[in-house]
Amino acid sequence: MSALNIKKGSNKHSAYNLRPSFSDVQETHTIAVLVENEPGVLARVIGLFSGRGYNIESLTVAEVDHQGHLSRITIVTTGTPQVIEQIKAQLGRIVPVHDVHDLTVEGASVERELALIKVSGQNDKRVEALRLADIFRAQVVDSTLESFVFQITGPSDKIDAFADLMRPLGLTEVARTGVAALARGA
Repeated sequence: MSALNIKKGSNKHSAYNLRPSFSDVQETHTIAVLVENEPGVLARVIGLFSGRGYNIESLTVAEVDHQGHLSRITIVTTGTPQVIEQIKAQLGRIVPVHDVHDLTVEGASVERELALIKVSGQNDKRVEALRLADIFRAQVVDSTLESFVFQITGPSDKIDAFADLMRPLGLTEVARTGVAALARGA
């Protein structure tokens, strides 16, 4: 114990953070990357992840500025805080990258995903599927005598919950767009 009765390490009385800065806690982050819209850029970004063994949970890419030839890549990934920081630093060093934003730490953001979900069933299962779709505000975009295709938008956990409820009713196919996200405010 020191003369000031401050135990080794950081606490509310210490001016220094003496704890290790590494953590084993896995965090999910949404990273938005603004890049030049040119051949090979997506491959370079994805190569950064695959070459280092990082996982991509969701990937969305689209051109956002036709005159400036810029595309936005939205990546949802999981890792320790050190891995996330390393990913952001390495993304920033890729030449056609203009901006890298970690929407998870930069403040409030809006995240949405779109999914098409096909459910096959008859009689009571069809009625129940339509009732649940109404509760989740999913739209019927195709209907046959044997199946429905629902379109649902919202946060990923809402889509997961809807799909889980549709499984016992005859869920046969799911197509998801991946997360699109923007920071809130200015």
